[in-house]
Amino acid sequence: MGVALRRIVFLLLGLTLAGCSGELSSTGTTPPAVDGARQGVDGLEVGHRLMAAGEYELALKAYYRAASVQGMNADVLSAVGSADLQLGRLHQAELVLRRAIEEDPTFVPAINNLGVVLMERGEFGEARGVFQTAFELDSGNSDEIRENLRTAIARTQNSVYVDPVTKDAPKFNLVRRGQGDFVLLSQL
Repeated sequence: MGVALRRIVFLLLGLTLAGCSGELSSTGTTPPAVDGARQGVDGLEVGHRLMAAGEYELALKAYYRAASVQGMNADVLSAVGSADLQLGRLHQAELVLRRAIEEDPTFVPAINNLGVVLMERGEFGEARGVFQTAFELDSGNSDEIRENLRTAIARTQNSVYVDPVTKDAPKFNLVRRGQGDFVLLSQL
């Protein structure tokens, strides 16, 4: 077979394959079709999984993507505040969590996480009041919130538990997972 005949065969083969896939793009292939009927993964759920994996910066980005779909509701604001808390951005976390509470004054995760921020900032008295509110709204159902309240009360009374090995008070953090599950992260 001559060179010219080979070129024609390859050209025809390429055009035939391009015709099978719909159209020929600049790279010679087409991207797979998008199924508009399928739902994407919820950005909040992705963010919660990233938080559990310790990927706080990526979680924050996922929460912002969720905000672009759902708007900045109390749930999204609470999640953003939690990510800011994990990243050590206490002032930002406090502002965002207070905004979440303005959106929904009964949203327990935001209230509790604000208490955690206040504890981290050394504002034990205010944190105690915030934890009491979270505890009341939760009807005392969450052991983690109860423990946070107990710790805040102890701190305001200067009788906090100190680990005899490390001589440090325990550090704690409450992160929301799902619609009512709370996970207390501790460095004990």
